[in-house]
Parts: sequence; C-alpha cells; structure tokens
Amino acid sequence: MTEKLLNIVQLRGGYGPIQVLHGFDLHVNRGEIVVLLGANGVGKTSTLRAISGMLEASGRIDLDGTELVGKKTADVVRLGVAHVPQGRGTLPELTVEDNLYVGAFTRKDKQVRADMSTWYEIYPVLHERRNQPAGSLSGGEQQMLAVARALMSRPRLLLLDEPSLGLAPLVVSDLFERFAVVNRELGTAMLIVEQNAQLALSLASRGYVLAAGEITVQGEADALMNDDAVRRAYLGA
Repeated sequence: MTEKLLNIVQLRGGYGPIQVLHGFDLHVNRGEIVVLLGANGVGKTSTLRAISGMLEASGRIDLDGTELVGKKTADVVRLGVAHVPQGRGTLPELTVEDNLYVGAFTRKDKQVRADMSTWYEIYPVLHERRNQPAGSLSGGEQQMLAVARALMSRPRLLLLDEPSLGLAPLVVSDLFERFAVVNRELGTAMLIVEQNAQLALSLASRGYVLAAGEITVQGEADALMNDDAVRRAYLGA
C-alpha cells in the first residue's frame, strides 16, 4: 500500500482579506513526483507557500503525521520540506559554495561536506564555479544552485515553483533530467508547479489542475496527457 508523505485536506488561505485557496485536497506519496498545473494567478505559488509556512492557511497540511499549519518556515524545513521559489532566490553576493552551506543551516550532523560533494557530482558546473559569486552565474546555473542548496537540507519533500521559467529549452531539459536522477537515487518526493506542462507530466506520476483556487482535474500523468481539456489548455493541442 502506497503511503502518503504529504496530505492536504481542505486547504484555504490567502493574503489578508483576499482568499486565493478555496478548500481543496491534494497528496504526495513517498518518493513520488506530482505536478500542479494551472494558469497564472490561480493559487499554485500560494499552495507551495502555504505548505512552507509562508502563507496564512487553514485546513490540514500533514507531513508524515505532523501538522504543518501554523508552523514557522524554519521549523517546516527542519521537518523535511525544502522550497525552491520562483525566481530562484540565490544569495548573489555569496559564493556558490557558501550558498550551499546556507542550505544546510538546519543540520547538526557531520555529513554536510559529503553531501556537497554529491551535488557537485550531479551538477558539475557548480563545482567549477564554486568560488564565484552566485550572481555571476547564468540563469540555468543559478537554478541548479537553488535546487542543490535546497537539497542540502536533506528534504523528504522538495517544492519547485516554475523551475523552467526564463531558461533555454536545452537547459530546461537537462534540469528535469537531473530532477529524475535525484528522485530515483535519493527517493526525494517532489511537488512541481510548472508552465511547461508536457515536460512536467512526462516526469511526474500524477498531476492536479488548479483553477481559481480549487482543484478541477486530477489523475495519473498519462491520463492528464490524454485529457482533451488539459491538452487544449496546457499542452498546445
């Protein structure tokens, strides 16, 4: 029987008096990749922010038996959630290596350096640029750094918000291939918000379509690929 790592029930939330999430259910199983699709402004980013403790929310957000609603972001990270926000959010003045150390700020173990070597192997360009300021990297390299920095916390769940945004197609393809490697080799579950629906569904096992703060369609990735409404709206068919 498949176990749920993340289980969201009747999620509601917003910004002050403006409610953008109107009560929906969503889950991610252990080691699973799930994609969240939808037009701009429907609540995809807000969903990730609610999970991370960056948005006032109600309902239930359960991570492996622990309730996340009401917890501070740093505590959510300690519980095993890492979030790569839209726009990457690297620290441009710090070197690549120092950015990676920042990603491990919640850890007390002695394996940080070993993990850094692992990410240098998966993202060799980061090793080449390890002493350069993060702000000097290309957009694709900064996205790789943002992902590697998030993974330095050893998360069980990785939240990715529009990882392909502003990147060239070849860079995006390489980035998603490496997501697959991380998922396969480490078993890291992922919830991905992504405008490149075809690429995201080819990586994911399941998906949800969000519209106006509510889930309108959900199912296996293959089924969503072949759903006429989804194809017209998100796959250019």
